[in-house]
Amino acid sequence: MSLFVDKVKITAKAGNGGDGAVAFHREKYVQNGGPDGGDGGHGGNIVLLADPNMHTLMDFRFKRKYAAAAGENGAGRLCKGKSGEDLVIKVPVGTVVRATATGKLCADMHEAGQRHILLHGGRGGWGNSHFATSTRQAPNFAKPGQKCEIYEFELELKSIADVGLVGYPNVGKSTILSVVTSARPKIANYHFTTLTPNLGIVRHHGEDFVMADIPGLVEGAHAGVGLGHAFLRHVERTRLLVHVVDVAGSEGRDPVEDFEHICDELACYGALADRPQIVAANKIDLPGAEENLEKLRAHLRHTDVEVYPVSAATHQGFDALLDAVARVLPTLPPIGVYEEEPEAVEAADERAPFTVRRENELYVVEGPDIERLIDSVNFDDEESMNWFHRTLRRTGVIDALREKGAGEGDTVAIGDMEFDFVE
Repeated sequence: MSLFVDKVKITAKAGNGGDGAVAFHREKYVQNGGPDGGDGGHGGNIVLLADPNMHTLMDFRFKRKYAAAAGENGAGRLCKGKSGEDLVIKVPVGTVVRATATGKLCADMHEAGQRHILLHGGRGGWGNSHFATSTRQAPNFAKPGQKCEIYEFELELKSIADVGLVGYPNVGKSTILSVVTSARPKIANYHFTTLTPNLGIVRHHGEDFVMADIPGLVEGAHAGVGLGHAFLRHVERTRLLVHVVDVAGSEGRDPVEDFEHICDELACYGALADRPQIVAANKIDLPGAEENLEKLRAHLRHTDVEVYPVSAATHQGFDALLDAVARVLPTLPPIGVYEEEPEAVEAADERAPFTVRRENELYVVEGPDIERLIDSVNFDDEESMNWFHRTLRRTGVIDALREKGAGEGDTVAIGDMEFDFVE
């Protein structure tokens, strides 16, 4: 199994809110104490943290389910339940999170140390002390805590680098990275030696920038050929592309054709066609390289693309190449950040409050708010039942049932409870 993983799916659930308490004040010489049930604690949030020490999503291959702690229930003497602790999920810098159900972007963890609340914990329920009025002095009911649902998310790692090295396999990208940075990627004389992006920091004349060695692209990469999608996603954020070409044609290929094929793949994938490029004409020390270099320069003469001959084997020509990179980078916009989409995760309270449907002679009322309302009712207490009926009328449930044809004595179902419709 590869240790580099850049796309996974996980499920996450914020903590449920604690239930409010039904309690009454009890003290010596106090015959009829008032209600003093405390509120439930809030549930813990699911929080994302961008960790600069993580470079892969491999950890999520072994743990895919995450749940924050629930809030504790309230107690007598107006004691509020303890809120649940937040669950912090560490992700590599550059991780993009989408809700699987909606496909919308929830978070772009583009900066080291960045925190983002992915899911909010449920609110704690009210204790019965909140329901006391001048006419209802001993409410025998409380409100349950808000229950949270399980959501599925897709995590995708898109490497963050100022400069990306792109090109065909085996053209010397990894060797160039090892020459200009302290990174030590695997180097060998066969295709797809590099299967994961390698990052290194270039320090040149007092300027620092991050360079990424992107695994080799092939013709058809935009359609997934040669793991193309897996590689191209790591080019999306780069500000400048250093297009490495085997100018010696050591494998019998034409450097001009290689350059055009890779540009076509970048254009087909998305907005990469307009990304600024500098060509590193590698292997200039080999026979035939000078002739091919002139052909490549002639081909690009009427474009803005600059060509710099280099030799990764002999460390030749890199000062000029890095001077050009350091000159161009300050003129480019910063690394792209994906904008979060509102309501990426549909909260229960943001859905339709309730629906009413008829099943033969039964009228079914459904909705998270209404189902939570049932949990707060003490069906053995007359005051609680009166409050329940007033709430149904205030929220429009009674009117909706009447519009569906419900009449006096018809059976209404909410959750697991059934009762007669009363005007």
